Amino acid sequence: MEWMAWTLPTALFFAAVGVLLLGMTVLELRRPCVERRGFLPLVTSRGDRLFIGLLASAYLHLLVVGVSEWPLWVASLLSLAWLVVVLRWG
Repeated sequence: MEWMAWTLPTALFFAAVGVLLLGMTVLELRRPCVERRGFLPLVTSRGDRLFIGLLASAYLHLLVVGVSEWPLWVASLLSLAWLVVVLRWG
């Protein structure tokens, strides 16, 4: 795995995504989702909102790394906040 150059933030990010997917699977099996409309301009399920939140988080990380001098943990905190907002009210 040396060729992949894993860093701690990268490993934590992918571990968090894995935990999110596992948690969403368990939640879906215990309480099936009903599609709803939030502040996003479309009707979404729980999985749709997770995907949109994760995709936006990836773009936010790229934006912070490419445009600013902020540390990566700032992007991670912003992404976590955005993901919570999208999952709750999206």
